[in-house]
Amino acid sequence: RSSGGHPRSRTGIMAKGQKTRDVNKASSRLIITKRKSKNKR
Repeated sequence: RSSGGHPRSRTGIMAKGQKTRDVNKASSRLIITKRKSKNKR
């Protein structure tokens, strides 16, 4: 499952904040992406 070099668990799920939601699900359209800070500084 994990060939090394990428941080993921033993089951193959990505760690370190990768998006793990299924894009094709109907409920994923209801979830809006989080607001990132408008001003970088």
